[in-house]
Amino acid sequence: MVSDLGPFDLGGVPRRFVIPRATEGVRLLQISIPSGKRDRLQSALDEEGLDYIVTDETSERAYDAIVYIPLPTNAVEPTLEILRNSGLDDDNFAVVTEAKTVVSEHFEELEAKYAAEEDEDRIARDELITSADKLAPSFRTYVIMTVVSAVIATAGLLMDSPAVVVGSMVIAPLIGPAMAASVGTVVNEREMFRRGIRLQVIGLGVSVAAAFVFAFLVKQANLIPPLADVTVVPEIRERVAPDFLSLAIALGAGVAGIVSLTSGVSAGLVGVMIAVALIPPAATVGIGLAWGEPMVSLGAGVLLLVNVLSINLAALAVLWYMGYRPEQWFRQSVARRTTIKRIGTLVVAIVVLSLFLGGVTLDSYQRATTETDIQADADAVIESYDTPHEVELLDVEVTYQRALPLQDPQRVIITVGVPPGESVSGLADAIGQRVRETAGTDVTVEVRYVGAERTRT
Repeated sequence: MVSDLGPFDLGGVPRRFVIPRATEGVRLLQISIPSGKRDRLQSALDEEGLDYIVTDETSERAYDAIVYIPLPTNAVEPTLEILRNSGLDDDNFAVVTEAKTVVSEHFEELEAKYAAEEDEDRIARDELITSADKLAPSFRTYVIMTVVSAVIATAGLLMDSPAVVVGSMVIAPLIGPAMAASVGTVVNEREMFRRGIRLQVIGLGVSVAAAFVFAFLVKQANLIPPLADVTVVPEIRERVAPDFLSLAIALGAGVAGIVSLTSGVSAGLVGVMIAVALIPPAATVGIGLAWGEPMVSLGAGVLLLVNVLSINLAALAVLWYMGYRPEQWFRQSVARRTTIKRIGTLVVAIVVLSLFLGGVTLDSYQRATTETDIQADADAVIESYDTPHEVELLDVEVTYQRALPLQDPQRVIITVGVPPGESVSGLADAIGQRVRETAGTDVTVEVRYVGAERTRT
């Protein structure tokens, strides 16, 4: 189905194109037809049953015409393959743009045909490469935005302000390099892969350095109240002792990032999710260095590495599962070996680092169990203690030397309610002995008596 028009005679569209169709997921494919291949390529399009428009090429280059083909998003790649098999060279000029409206009587049939074969939202390999490349900004912009994001995140962490921390993630440009590295692997674009890895390394290094410098200046200038232990700040403490749930967050961010990229939708919000997994831990590493607390930097550093590796692993695995491959068949085996090798490397690295996450998860479970047992024992001692007064357990607080994993309880504070003006002799010693037996260590136990009067109704 062809309409041969002059270069400016666009008013001669045949009457059969009379059904406007406004839809999402539509692309306009523009191909420059090389000299001598016009008839062959048009025959291939006719055999495929595609609607298209052909105009003469008058720029005195080595082309006869330009063909415009409206296509469903998932039909772009198969159509390009058909044209290449019919003589279109890889270096021929081709443009893929997003179309808002299609006027064609056969477009619904075309959508139904390709919907049965492929994911209707899956963009073509060429468009995927372009989209991934566009996600990574220029080097200067990338570094500046990363520094600003890290500084804001550091300020938010030190202020214990979740809103400021979230705001820092909005401007972090970290989604592009992660997606570029994965796309470069599956389509065997080595330069794209190297650029993605290089920008990721630089971005994380710059984030940690910027956070360290800013946190150091804040500490020296006394811009916040003195902190002997930065882990007392809840926003920082969350990043110091990560558990296996952190791994799930990073994997989910990687999957969401690559799905948004391959479906051709905006990756801005998904980029925020990826920044959630990277910027706050990087800022925490810098804060730990500025405060001279290596264990803080170690815990946050492990979280940072696990997250960045997990994001890359998830994106790489999803891309390969979705069927993206290099264009030339002889490069597909190379891409397959490379992808499998890199997935294996990422899995091994994550498993090794996850030993730390497993230790933190186990430590959190043991802490919770110990605190529950201490409370139960204290309550049991009070219930069994022979006293003429009505005594009740009000609160149990267990503190540690640092908010870091693998540390025994340092102090247990037990608050007991007694009638006003009354005292209970020997109860503190009994509770202390029982708590130390439960904790398994010589923990300091403080029993505080608070006047409490129970009213009856």
